[in-house]
Amino acid sequence: MGETIKKAPRRQYGALPYRFRADGSLEILLVTTRRTGRWIVPKGWKIKGKKPAKSAAQEAFEEAGVRGSVSEKPIGSFVYDKWLDGDGIAAACEVRIFPLLVDRQENTWREIGEREARWTTPDMALQLIEDAGLKDVIRSFAEKLTDKLGRRGNRQPDRLQEGHIPG
Repeated sequence: MGETIKKAPRRQYGALPYRFRADGSLEILLVTTRRTGRWIVPKGWKIKGKKPAKSAAQEAFEEAGVRGSVSEKPIGSFVYDKWLDGDGIAAACEVRIFPLLVDRQENTWREIGEREARWTTPDMALQLIEDAGLKDVIRSFAEKLTDKLGRRGNRQPDRLQEGHIPG
């Protein structure tokens, strides 16, 4: 198999797109990777001239056609081996995740023919995702958000408070 480069991890930025159904239940949007078809969240390299959160939101638009309100504060991160250009070498890559409260999803987007995008419950997302670190980020986010909604009488918020990060 390939060799892994051991050095300071490279950094990517990802979005955790989420929304609430009419009944107030939480849904999370996952996408498949282009190379292997594994389920992940939209992510990519920092876009020149954009802050990390805005880079993550742009990736979510390109990979899944979603737009909304992104928090400037990451909710967590995970590390994975990023295969570099099919040369059999992998480099450690840290992905910082920013929550994105989705307002809308377009009918078409840049990578629609290259990936599958699927809205799912947090429990189903945890079953579909293989990466343990990403599972931890999603599990923690969903639990905090559910707890916060429970304290509000289980009503769906228009927006959670500043940055819409569960506290």
